[in-house]
Amino acid sequence: MDAVYQMFLKNGFVLSFLVVGIIMLLTQFISQKILRNKIPGVALAIALGLVLASFGGKTGITDIPLFSGMALLGGSMLRDFAIVSTAYGASIVEIKKAGWVGVISLFVGVFFNFIVGVAFAMLFGYADPGDIATLASGTCTFIVGPITGNAVGASSEIITLSIAAGVVKVLIVSVATPLFKNIVGIESKTSAMVFGGVMGTVSGVSAALASINPKLVPYGALTATFYTGVAAILCPSVFYPILKWILMQ
Repeated sequence: MDAVYQMFLKNGFVLSFLVVGIIMLLTQFISQKILRNKIPGVALAIALGLVLASFGGKTGITDIPLFSGMALLGGSMLRDFAIVSTAYGASIVEIKKAGWVGVISLFVGVFFNFIVGVAFAMLFGYADPGDIATLASGTCTFIVGPITGNAVGASSEIITLSIAAGVVKVLIVSVATPLFKNIVGIESKTSAMVFGGVMGTVSGVSAALASINPKLVPYGALTATFYTGVAAILCPSVFYPILKWILMQ
């Protein structure tokens, strides 16, 4: 057993792939056989990943030496690679069909999510413009929350809460969309791009579309990726000054 442990310890990155594969296999089985595809396996995997992260320290499960390979597997490099590779599966011809609708959906999505985040932040008693803007940016996506927080000088606690808000959004989009797919009406590649532009979370949109129609995933993920870029520009440099001006009146 010690030899096996040492082998896994020296090959942490390989072990991380094995662990993630087992998690995906387990969650897909639960989704298909027990939940009858009511909740996508990807959403269950995200939830299980959050539970496992609680067993570690400040950096999650990677604090445990045996699972140190998770730091690279879950890092920004492979995340961005996955986003780019997914987007490459989209057809330029189909993207052009979205036209201005796809572009407008990006700005509508960022504005709507930011306003919802502001409302919730104020509802929970936050009054500082920087804190509110950081939390609202987190509701756009957990990537934009830290960007805005660092730009406006928010505390590490607020930045952490903004990341948590983004993760909660991922779970909601992943789980709720398949349940209400008939109401939402995501049937075409154009509608998938609009959905990605409005929701904005690449992980949530990809999981939701995968449970509806896997062929739509690249299109939703593409606009969701653009959404992150637009939000990273607008939230700290446009929305925050406006919010600060309004609250200071």
